[in-house]
Formats: sequence, C-alpha cells, structure tokens
Amino acid sequence: MNQPTPAIVTRSAARRLPRVALLLLCAAYLLPGLVGRGPWKSADVAAFGYMAALAEGGAGLARWFDPHLLGLRPEIPALLPYWLGAWAIQWMPWLRPDLAVRVVFALMLWGTFSATWYAVYYLARTPRAQPVAFAFGGEARPTDYARAIADGGLLALIACLGLAQLGHETTPALAQLFFVSCLFYGAAALPYRRAAPMIAFGVGSLGLALSGAPALGLASGAGLLALALREKRLRPQEPDDGDHPAPTYSIPAIATMAAWLLAALAVAAALHQLHWRLAWPGAQPGASAAAEWRSLLKLLVWFTWPAWPLALWTLWRWRLQLTARHVAVPLWLVLVVLFSTLFTGSSDRSLLLGLPALATLAAFALPTFRRSVSALIDWFTLLFFSGCALFIWVYWISLHTGVPAKPAANVAKLAPGFTPEFSGLAFLFAVAGTVAWIALVRWRTGRHRAALWKTLVMPAGGAALCWLLLMTLWLPLLDYARSYAPQVSAIAARIGKPACVAELGLSRAHIAALRHHGHFPLQPINSHSTCGWLLVSPEALPTLHLIVSLEQWRFAGTFRRPTSPSDDLLLFEHVAKP
Repeated sequence: MNQPTPAIVTRSAARRLPRVALLLLCAAYLLPGLVGRGPWKSADVAAFGYMAALAEGGAGLARWFDPHLLGLRPEIPALLPYWLGAWAIQWMPWLRPDLAVRVVFALMLWGTFSATWYAVYYLARTPRAQPVAFAFGGEARPTDYARAIADGGLLALIACLGLAQLGHETTPALAQLFFVSCLFYGAAALPYRRAAPMIAFGVGSLGLALSGAPALGLASGAGLLALALREKRLRPQEPDDGDHPAPTYSIPAIATMAAWLLAALAVAAALHQLHWRLAWPGAQPGASAAAEWRSLLKLLVWFTWPAWPLALWTLWRWRLQLTARHVAVPLWLVLVVLFSTLFTGSSDRSLLLGLPALATLAAFALPTFRRSVSALIDWFTLLFFSGCALFIWVYWISLHTGVPAKPAANVAKLAPGFTPEFSGLAFLFAVAGTVAWIALVRWRTGRHRAALWKTLVMPAGGAALCWLLLMTLWLPLLDYARSYAPQVSAIAARIGKPACVAELGLSRAHIAALRHHGHFPLQPINSHSTCGWLLVSPEALPTLHLIVSLEQWRFAGTFRRPTSPSDDLLLFEHVAKP
C-alpha cells in the first residue's frame, strides 16, 4: 500500500532553472583549472605518469595490461583510466600531454553532471515521488516537478565540497565517479527508457571493473538489480494514468542488467582484481581506532557538505517510502560507498563515488522544506562563501600590493621563493565571477516567486565562485605549492641534460614529475651504472651502499619542494671513471 507523500509543491514552484544559467554555472565550475597548471602531487602526477608512459609505446600490447613506471605498478590497479589518458595524448598531439589528459577527464566530469541530472529526473517521475495532489488543482505537473528536482540534484552535487579538488584531477577516482554515475543513471532511467539506460548500465559496470573498483561496482549493481526485481514482482503491471507514468520493467531489460554484471565479474576475475580488502579502522599495529574514527567522521562531515544534512532530512521525511525507487536506489549506492569508505582504507576517493547518489537524496528534501529552513541555509551559505571569497581576494591583493602585509608574509613563509605574477585575463574572470555572485545574492534575497531549487542555488554558486577564484587569482601560487616543477627545475639547473640519470627509491609521483617536467631519462641504479648523476629518496639512502660503492659517488646537494620537506631528493654525482 502506498504511503502519503510529504512533498507539497505548487505549479509555480516547479519551474525549472533557466538552462543558460545552469550551463554557465556548470562551466564556471568545470573549466577553471583546466589550463595554466601542470599535474599536481601526488596521485594526480603519478596517474599522469602512467598515461604518458603508455602513450610513448614501444613495449607491445602486454604493456597496456601491465602499466608501470621503472618497474613500479600503480597503487590502484586501474587500466581504463590510464588507457583513456594515453589515447588522449596520442590523439591530441597539438596539446601539451597533461592538458590533453585533463580535457578527457573534464569531459568525464561533465558526463557525471549529465548522468546525475537524468538519474534524478527519472527517479522524480516515479509516482510515489510525486507531490500531494491539491483538492482544487494547482499542484506541480509531474514532468515540471521532475525537472525542478533534477536541477536541485545537480546543484547539490556541485555544492559538495569534496568534489572540488578530486573532480578536477586526472586520477582513476574521477573515472570511477563517471562510471558510478552511468550505473546510477542506467538503473534510474531503465523503467522509462530502454537503449540508453541499458548501455549506460553496461558502461558503468564494465568501466568500474576496469578502473580499479570491481567489487564496489558489482555490489552496487547487484543491489540495483535486486531492487529492479522487487519492483517487477510487486508491480508487474501497474496502470499508467497519463500524468504519472508507472515504472515498467521488462524481462529483457532486467536480463540485460544481469548480463552486464556477469560480464563485469568475468573481466574482474580475468584481471585478478576480484577482491575487496577490508581494513577496520585502528586494525593496523600502532594505530588508534578512536583517532581514525574521528578522522573518518570529520571527512564525512566536510567532504559531503552540504548534501549530508539534506540527505538525512530526506530519509526522515520520506521514511514511509524508504522502499520506493526514488529513495531506495540512491540510498543503496550511498550505503555501499560508505562501507567502502569506512572499511577499505581508501577514505576520500571512495567517498567521492557516493556524491551523485547523496546529492539525489538531498534533492528530495527540497519539496519538504519550510521557508524558515530555506532562509537559514541561505544565510549560512551567504556568510560562508562570501567570507571565503573575501579571504581569497585579500590574500591576492596583499601578494600584489603588500597591503595588508600579514597575508603576503604568511605566503612568503609557507611558499618560499614564490614570485606573484599578474594576469589580466585571470583578473577579469575573477571579477566577473564575483559580480555574478553579488547578483545571485541580490536575486536570492529579493522578492521573487519561490522555486523548488532555490535553496541550493547559493551553495552551488558559492562553491563555483570559490573554485573559480582559486583557479584564477591563486592558480600561480597553488601550482607552485602543489607541483613538482620548482623542484625539478632546480635539479635541471644543476645537472643540465644528461644522457641518463640513475635513481633509487623514488616514488611514483617523483618519477612521473622528473620525466614530465625535466625529461630526464631515468633508470634504476645498479652496480654497473654508467650514469653521471644519481637521485635518491632519503628513505632509500641506507641501502645505497648495498648496491654501489659510495666512493664512486659524491653528494651534490638536497633538493626540496618549496612547500614540502617530506619530498626531498638527494643528488649524487658520479666521480669514478666509467
């Protein structure tokens, strides 16, 4: 028996967000940071290193199924993200390799936005998700209501703080996010469409199997298949009244879902990746369970803000419809991701995969809000993001004018050697973004017709504004602080362009950065090495004498990333005759 819906939405409140405004917001969030920087530490540049190594070729087909950097395999056994990056480098030779990769991964983030919007749209069209029908009419039309909820879901996704950095990297985590979104869309739209959802479900299942998350993909897909079977059993022939089309599951569609999951299972088994390493917080020797649980709780609170409080409100207000598709489908995905986050040790990169489903739950809180709650969210958002924008502007002004002096002094202390450079184009974009924020605040605080998505406009707009300001005003500083380029440049100034450089104990990130920024021909050290220079990680220094005679090498200096003493590299010069 269907329970009464808590959603009360008038026809005027279900108007959709203007498409131009929505597209501009997505572009303002997605495009900044695409150009004007290099790969950042550590996962970003390491992943790029594997893509660049594959793009160079010369090792045959087997190399594509076993990528490595000087014998080091990736920490995440993902293949497809590295293939996509390598193909981007090969197919767009007119672009810098790192920019070509970022273009492809930016398209995947755009695909995540699109898949999430359509997933929310089709879930909101479910009859049990519809608002209360008024006695004398005037309630929202089903399709208008679904569009408004979908707009709110996309705004909630953009507003999530955890998406900002990880969503703009070129790591397997972003590819996994895209494939999870495809899986989500496939399950959500399947009752209303056939070809596109079934293809998306297959892309998501196989993509996760090839991107280092086969267990999460299979667990998510199996749960979604079970929900579809349950809906098919409970309502095999639910009538369609025209305004509220009932979800219909065909046997071929469900069979196709099962076939895709079996194919993903076969792929994962063939690649020997069918495992889920469980790591209970505090299980490691010397680790504090209480400290790890506190760390995970802090991560959950800030990473998923502001979606998580809205999602909890949805679960409370829709508690009588927890088994309905519009709640059960995203809830299952959130639970799988939470389990992976808490018990596999991958924390933020696992939690990233739950943001589309969490944003969906947050969207269904919108039709249940009172005006006072919406006003509270608006004022908190206004103060928080306006304060962040002011902070960014003050530091930028201080760097370029010296007034006030304290922020510039703090930057000089934290990033020694950084020299600010003025960019007129970046300044204009930052000013345009700030003016747009002021206009948004003025619109939101004015007297306008209420729209269902209005509560999430300012959180999404504030997140986009701060990311835009960071990637324009602060981009040179952030690139200096988070890139290995200054360290590699210092090494290159010391050794020039040698025929080869030996290495011992370097991390994946350092190997990739030295190859990309310095174009150094690296090779592992051995007793017969004829290279004139040797780079050693401080952690590997105690083992150096076991490989070579220390009398043959003279210490030439320590090279440090300006903002991170933990990334030191030790340089040795070969003094013996070859």
